[in-house]
Amino acid sequence: QFKLIVENPEKPVASGLQVTAFVEYYPESEDDLQDRLLLLIEDDIVDIPLLGLIPCCYLEIESEINFGAVIANSKIISKEISIANHGSASGTFKISYDGVVLLNIEPTSGVVEPKSVKTVKVDICTDVPRIIKEVIKVELEGYGCTEVWIKAVVVEQVLKVLGVSCGNILECINFGPVYFGSSKTEQISLYNESPECVDWVAVLEDNAIGGEMGTDLQRSADAVLQDLSLKNRTRDVDVSTLILCIPNQGTLLPYEKSSVTLCFSPKKFKRDFGVNDSSPKQDYVLFLRFEAVGNKDGYLQALMSHPYHTELALTGSGLPVMLTFNPGPVIKFMDCSLGEQTQVLCTLKNESESLPVTFSFRKTAHFNISPEKGKIKKISAKDVIFSFSPHQIGTFKVKQAIDIIGTGLEKNNLQILKTKSFHQIYLSFIGVCKSKRKNILFKINPGITPMISNATGQFVADGTGQCTDTAPVAILKSTQTQIHTHWINRNCKGDALIAFPNDRAASVRPSEWNKKYRTIFTKTERYNYIDPEFSYTDCERLLKEAHKAYYADFISSLRQRRLQKDAARQFYIYNNSVSIGLKPAEGLMSPKISMIDFHKEKLQCKTLPSDENCLLTSRKLAAIGSKPSIKEIWSGLAATPSSTQEKEDCSLTLTSKQLHQILIGPSTMDFGDVCVYSTTARKLHIINNLLVHIWIQIEIEIDELQQTSPLSQVVPPLTKTHIPIVFETNTPGMFKRSFPYTINNQHLGHVLVVAKAVSVELELSARELILNPIPGYLAETEFRTTVMVYNPRNHPAEFTWKRIITDRRTAFSILPAKGFVEAYRDLECEVVWQPGFNSPEVGEFNLCVRKGNTIKLKCFAKVTIHT
Repeated sequence: QFKLIVENPEKPVASGLQVTAFVEYYPESEDDLQDRLLLLIEDDIVDIPLLGLIPCCYLEIESEINFGAVIANSKIISKEISIANHGSASGTFKISYDGVVLLNIEPTSGVVEPKSVKTVKVDICTDVPRIIKEVIKVELEGYGCTEVWIKAVVVEQVLKVLGVSCGNILECINFGPVYFGSSKTEQISLYNESPECVDWVAVLEDNAIGGEMGTDLQRSADAVLQDLSLKNRTRDVDVSTLILCIPNQGTLLPYEKSSVTLCFSPKKFKRDFGVNDSSPKQDYVLFLRFEAVGNKDGYLQALMSHPYHTELALTGSGLPVMLTFNPGPVIKFMDCSLGEQTQVLCTLKNESESLPVTFSFRKTAHFNISPEKGKIKKISAKDVIFSFSPHQIGTFKVKQAIDIIGTGLEKNNLQILKTKSFHQIYLSFIGVCKSKRKNILFKINPGITPMISNATGQFVADGTGQCTDTAPVAILKSTQTQIHTHWINRNCKGDALIAFPNDRAASVRPSEWNKKYRTIFTKTERYNYIDPEFSYTDCERLLKEAHKAYYADFISSLRQRRLQKDAARQFYIYNNSVSIGLKPAEGLMSPKISMIDFHKEKLQCKTLPSDENCLLTSRKLAAIGSKPSIKEIWSGLAATPSSTQEKEDCSLTLTSKQLHQILIGPSTMDFGDVCVYSTTARKLHIINNLLVHIWIQIEIEIDELQQTSPLSQVVPPLTKTHIPIVFETNTPGMFKRSFPYTINNQHLGHVLVVAKAVSVELELSARELILNPIPGYLAETEFRTTVMVYNPRNHPAEFTWKRIITDRRTAFSILPAKGFVEAYRDLECEVVWQPGFNSPEVGEFNLCVRKGNTIKLKCFAKVTIHT
């Protein structure tokens, strides 16, 4: 089958030349051939082997597919395996798998072209944590059967709380005793022990079993049960103000640690009027939950009713500042005069058995404190001296504030603890400064005194003391007497009187030009000198008055304009067809509230603004969808953002906390048993608990879910809606596929769809029937009974009753003989036995369901013979 084509040279081949020979191969069978070609070179013989091979395939497949470690998040993940053909002919393969773990293998058979590669996709579902180690058998043409291992480790999304210093797992953090109004922080590490990134959020459980809010755990059970007023008040308290978690949301990379700061800030709960507050201590037991975004307990969770989360117990005690003063709180100082000082020794005692106290006195006029600052250990005392040093005469009643210093959070930066005053205590200081009596001695001053001495007459008062500004003789009430007044000056009124002759020279300001100066007794007009360098001219005085009038008119015009605007505003408010000119609540009296009415008032839970630093609570998450403010809209929503506000809202990147308040579910949608060629719908609920619009888009590429509509919706704020997911299949078997959705075209999520496609089926209430005679009827009367036909499927079923033919004729009949049973309904069929001389007492029927099952019904007639 080999043919040599060559022209042998007759002469020797010169150097540099060549001789070409061709060998042709013509196979006549599908067998490989082997031969040789002899080449004679002068005296040597060269043996050249010839091989003739038939074209064949050479298929090769990988021996293992390893998905690695994946998260159990009810998602369908896929990997591809390659089948390579290194041969020169096409090769076929066939894959067989008998297990139930692998959901889908496509394709299970095929042809691989020469020098090419064909890929096979294998799907698994990460619905439960487990170790997947499955084997599939692959038959390769020309190679035989080989095994391929499918391996995967499906793990839970685990978040662990670790200690910062030790690195051990923490289950509880005890803050210990903390003063009301102050804060204490603890550091923890949040560890993502998972192979994938996780968006986490902290949720404070305010309705957990075992939680305590302001209860003194050291008291007896009877005492705690009697204090029901505190329990009722703490029920509506927002516990997110007691515990701060910074940060309270974030993203962790695989196997990454992140530092988290927990802050405990206890607050004093006020009891009702008339309730004895015998225990100042308030203990707290709270639980903080760290969970992945989207894993919320709720009625929409179908299969995972309790998703994995990490819980951390937080304990602490709130204590009031127990600082007492002896004497106090009202401290009276002894009376003293100007320039003197009185002191009071006060003992400050810290009654607390758990915490020291740091105090600081504020500065107050006329009072001094030594020391102003200090720290008192628990169950200890310290002496402080209060001094009264008045700077003026009078009675002083002041409140002395004492600041209690502790640690608190900054308003702008909650990650920094700052030393500040968190509590104030007030003392009442009472002190009296009396004037000191002064003896006046007169001395003779002969001659004329200098102008600046400010003395007059022959006698000069030589007072002793600190006040030497005015002489004591000048206190004579000269304006109230007319004894020394000259008769010419008796009618002068409104003129200025001068106490001393030379007091004008002692004054810095110039004398007023329109005033007359007279002597103190005779009222004789004195010479008034006006210095032109320090006085206004007539033009300057007129200009000054004009300026005053101008500004007075300007201010008056502003006031008039403001009053006119107010009057016009009030006119437009009440100038309508409805109002008759009555002002709202005019003439109404407020009701009088007595002290006994206060206990009937309940503390209402205020809706706090959405603060980034405020923790989510389990009550808030449980209330999603049940709030009265949530609107239910089932149709008419826009598919895409249209208005400016919708476009702005739907372009926002939401935080982990905001995503946790959006409920889209159930995350696993179980359709149960679904008949082939039927259509079933389930609701995908969407609850938007945010104050902005969100844009939901669903991407469906699965043939069984193609009838789902709409695939896009813009959900308004505080709105509840749903999208019907329609399932239809023509292939019996288990169905598990997931479809993705996006929020604001950024945040990705998915929903797992589970269904079991089955054929139409009917069920009977009994497989055997016994027909008894009816009492009181004739012997020839038929025996009758009924059997129920149930349809447990979602599709109407067509049935027919067929008799099982035997050698004897049958006396049984069933009506109706054929018909339909609607989905999830039942139908009652009547079975009749006709008595006769040769009627058989046993009969059998087959209930045949079109494109469904067949059930056998056996009937017995119970005939009683009386003798």
